[in-house]
Amino acid sequence: MIKKIFLSISLFISFSFLAGAEAILLQDKEVFERAKVVEVISKGASSLPGGAPVETQTVKAEVLTGESRGKIVTLENDYVQLSNGDTFYIRHQTNEFSDTDNWSVSDPYRLPLLIFLALTFVLLVFAFGGRQGVRGLASLVGSFVLIFYLLIPGIYNGYNAIFVSIGVSSLIIVLGSYVTHGVNRTTSSAVLGMIVTILFTGISSYFVVAMARLSGYTSDESVFLHLNSGGSIDMVGLLFGGIMIGLLGVLYDSAIGQAVAVEELCAVGKHLSRKEIYKRSIRMGREHIGALVNTLAIAYIGAALPLFLLLYTSTTGILFIINSELIATEIIRILIGSIGLVLAVPITTLVASYMLYGEVEGGSGSSKPSARHGHKH
Repeated sequence: MIKKIFLSISLFISFSFLAGAEAILLQDKEVFERAKVVEVISKGASSLPGGAPVETQTVKAEVLTGESRGKIVTLENDYVQLSNGDTFYIRHQTNEFSDTDNWSVSDPYRLPLLIFLALTFVLLVFAFGGRQGVRGLASLVGSFVLIFYLLIPGIYNGYNAIFVSIGVSSLIIVLGSYVTHGVNRTTSSAVLGMIVTILFTGISSYFVVAMARLSGYTSDESVFLHLNSGGSIDMVGLLFGGIMIGLLGVLYDSAIGQAVAVEELCAVGKHLSRKEIYKRSIRMGREHIGALVNTLAIAYIGAALPLFLLLYTSTTGILFIINSELIATEIIRILIGSIGLVLAVPITTLVASYMLYGEVEGGSGSSKPSARHGHKH
């Protein structure tokens, strides 16, 4: 009896070890290298499962980087069609256990174009933005640093995504505002207005996301991230963070614009009361709201246009589609952003009216408004 038990345990351990070893051996090794088309051997046509036509070609390419540098390979391509001399990223998959060695086209080489566009953008900012443009670029770099070195690591390491998102958003507001527009009362009023708006919108977003019972799994990237992190990332919190960061762009523009409007009215309308300054600034803010709300909604729709085209061909009822998490998430994202944008106008105007009234061109530490701000709409 003891021998049988010992034999059973031995067999179980052996099979477990072999299964684990096989799983390790079966795992494909995948590398990406740059390659150049030497010759397009042939062209053809095929169809995807569903009947959609697709162009195909047989390509001979030379690997330009990595361990296989200089090697000539022949591969079938049914992705982006290439021409002689084109550079692209090639995918090399190998498996020692099954003795497979596959080459395929990954992506065209787009980095030179991206670098050219980035340099063009920087040069145009220098040429037409002047010192204000340079400050704006510095602010942009600082925002990226905060996002990639605070926000993303903080969420990935399991910290509360809601508090991390609100904290980093506030830092981005403070850094971007003071770097771009300088340290003065006008900038401080805009910063205070934005922070109050972010806090109010953040609290509201938390309850809305909870009441809508959103899971955060609205894309393949979300599912893969959850699997790769072993479930340590709060996907709902990550969704909340995305909403907050997405709000900053339009919120920043709206708040700075309102603070500058109040400053200009205080400078030229010394006979106006604080209440009158507020009412006239709100009047300008309403025009701003009308333009930015439309811009925000259209921008979101433009980013999700393929999704809307796919839904257009769906035979499912429109109410069911709107209720689905994928669409409901985007609708909530648009509406929360719009709510924050609308609230930023009265909040920032109120703060600026109290901070700037009686202080412009004669109060504590300010110079002419036109010399400090280059904000235009």
